[in-house]
Amino acid sequence: MTEQQPKPRIAVVFGGRSSEHVISCVTAGSVLAMIDRSRYDVVPVGITTDGRWVLAEGDPELLRISAGDALPEVDGSGDVVSLHAVAGGAELVVSAAGAPPSVLGSVDVVFPLLHGPWGEDGTVQGLLEMAGVRYVGSGVLASAIGMDKAATKVVLNAAGLRTVPSVVVTAHDWRKDEAGCRERIAALGHPLFVKPARAGSSMGISKVHDDSELAGAIAAAQLHDPKVLIEAFAAGAREIECGVLGSLDGGVEVSLPAEIHVGGDHEFYDFDAKYLPEQSTTIDLPADLPDEVVAEIRRLAADTFRAIGCEGLARVDFFWMPSGELVINEINTMPGFTPTSMYPQMWAATGIDYQQLVERLIQLALARDTGLR
Repeated sequence: MTEQQPKPRIAVVFGGRSSEHVISCVTAGSVLAMIDRSRYDVVPVGITTDGRWVLAEGDPELLRISAGDALPEVDGSGDVVSLHAVAGGAELVVSAAGAPPSVLGSVDVVFPLLHGPWGEDGTVQGLLEMAGVRYVGSGVLASAIGMDKAATKVVLNAAGLRTVPSVVVTAHDWRKDEAGCRERIAALGHPLFVKPARAGSSMGISKVHDDSELAGAIAAAQLHDPKVLIEAFAAGAREIECGVLGSLDGGVEVSLPAEIHVGGDHEFYDFDAKYLPEQSTTIDLPADLPDEVVAEIRRLAADTFRAIGCEGLARVDFFWMPSGELVINEINTMPGFTPTSMYPQMWAATGIDYQQLVERLIQLALARDTGLR
């Protein structure tokens, strides 16, 4: 009798130390509900807000945002889990209170559904590289560049891709030379946007209408990151998003673009407008754009993906200016997979549904080599 081959083991890692902990949990709930358990052995691993790795229950119903309910989080009650490098890969080791450590088994792929610093920024990717384990998504450098909006602009501008004019203000700059910072920022005009340089999900972003609001906006951004990005307002621009997906032959595919319309009391696409139910945000999918503009958006999205050095997946956000010019707003190397997230919606409209998308990403990770590529 032929011995049955074990199913590949997928460790779904979520939560994390960043301010996007909740969104990571929601993303994980959606992905856990869609992984084909007949094909894969799935191990949910949660990272608490203080950085502990624990075995998580992984019930998708406990990882949702619902009106009036508490936000999901990794509570840390599970057994502590660690990733140990072994010959030919890595294995999960579980440490339960009052018991010796036990080996849970080898890991074939890690699906790091982490958003923000200490997860999406190359830190966890570096740990996985050191352990010699395959994982979904971009490598260390691309993850780090994509997380840092200021660094992203430097790389994209060097590649001839246009971004929104901006000024970077560090905590040291603001503390030692506030007047000089204000002078540089004034050249951007008003209104403008103040953002943490290394955060996502619209955390810590403020729209500043005049100088009186600047200090408060910088303080709000610094709650998430001491490095702050101040951007000029893209007046009259339409907000367009586009998904990029790697292919097994080493190329990329690009989704149909979508357009976001933020309504109600929201001045911009903030956290509530993105994630909370019963908001007034509407989406045109596919975006109502001329064919030549759609073609240019898809070309620029692929160019952006390659310029950063991404792997697996990314979402590229654009401003379509009244002049007709396309300006890159940002790139997200681990876009959200929540039920309302744009990335899976755009791929569904392009012909790849949620479950197929998750399967494609796992297969891409299984197929690529570990180490330098």
